[in-house]
Amino acid sequence: MTETAGEQDVVDVLTTDHREVLELVEEIKVTADAEKRRDLADTIISELVRHSVAEEMYVYPAMRKHLPNGEEAVEHDTKEHKELEKIMKKLEDVDANGLEFRRLIDELETVLRDHVGDEETEQFPLLRAQVPREELVEMAQKVEAAKKIAPTRPHPLAPNNQVFHKLVGPGVGLVDRLRDKLTGRSA
Repeated sequence: MTETAGEQDVVDVLTTDHREVLELVEEIKVTADAEKRRDLADTIISELVRHSVAEEMYVYPAMRKHLPNGEEAVEHDTKEHKELEKIMKKLEDVDANGLEFRRLIDELETVLRDHVGDEETEQFPLLRAQVPREELVEMAQKVEAAKKIAPTRPHPLAPNNQVFHKLVGPGVGLVDRLRDKLTGRSA
C-alpha cells in the first residue's frame, strides 16, 4: 500500500467540484427567495471560475501530454470554459427575479452538464489509465492550492492558459476577492 492510496486524486477533486456546483444549480431552481438565488449564483460563479483556472493550470497540461487526443480535448474544454465565462459574466449583472436570470441559469447548466459529461466519461478515465496515481494525487494538491488564489469572477477576455494563470492569476484573484469583500458578494 502506497502512502497516496488513501488520498484523493485530481479526478476525485474535480468530480466533487462538478457535483457541488450542479447541486447549487438545482437549489437555485427551487429557491423562491431572489436574494438567496443571487447568493447561490455568486457562489456558483466563484467556484466555477476557480475550478476552471485550476484545470487550465494543472490538468490540461497533463491531458496534452498523456491523452492520445489531448490537444483536441483541451481545445474543446477551453472553448467550453470560455462559453461558461461569458454566461457567468452576464449572470453577474442580471436581477435574480427576472426571466433573464432563469434563462442564463438554464444555459449555464446545459453547457456545464455537457462539459462535465465529456470530462467524467471520456477524459478522466483516460487520465487515470495513463497517469501514475502519485502524479494524480500531487495534481490534486496543486489544483486545491490553485483554487485558493484563483480569481473568483469571470474574465472572458483574459487568456485561458497555464502561463497567464500562473503569472497574472494570483493578482487578479486578489483583486476579485477584495471586490467580493467590498461589495458583500458571497463567494
